[in-house]
Amino acid sequence: MDIGITLIAQVLAFTILIWLVNKYMWGPLNDAMEARRAKISEGLSASEKGQKDMELAEKRAKEVIKEAKQEAANIINQAQARSTQIVEEAKIAATEEANRVKAGAQAEIDQEVNRAKEALRQQVSELALAGASKVLGKEIDASAHKAVLDDLVSQL
Repeated sequence: MDIGITLIAQVLAFTILIWLVNKYMWGPLNDAMEARRAKISEGLSASEKGQKDMELAEKRAKEVIKEAKQEAANIINQAQARSTQIVEEAKIAATEEANRVKAGAQAEIDQEVNRAKEALRQQVSELALAGASKVLGKEIDASAHKAVLDDLVSQL
């Protein structure tokens, strides 16, 4: 019977040991492992979420860059159009200024031509008077024959 009591005592001690290990070691260890598994799972899901957020941010950054490039191209096109417009306006203004200067110069030339014609008429009338006085052999009074001289000047 010694073996029976010893065997029962050993079974009873082993059962108590299993119960103590389950209660004080296996339970907390299992809870710690479950908490660690949950923490790792949360970390993985946060990592996946961060990865998705990073991909979305990269897509958004690419869209913003694309929009910025389009806006820059639009600004460049507007600047080129404005520069072309300014050049055209400058050409028009220069043409108008050239025409104005040309018209002024033409008017001045016309005035000089008229003055030169008038001076030539005056000289021709003086020469005609001198020639007539030599032909006639006497001096002709210019004030007395003014009407005839004016008529001669107008015919020239």
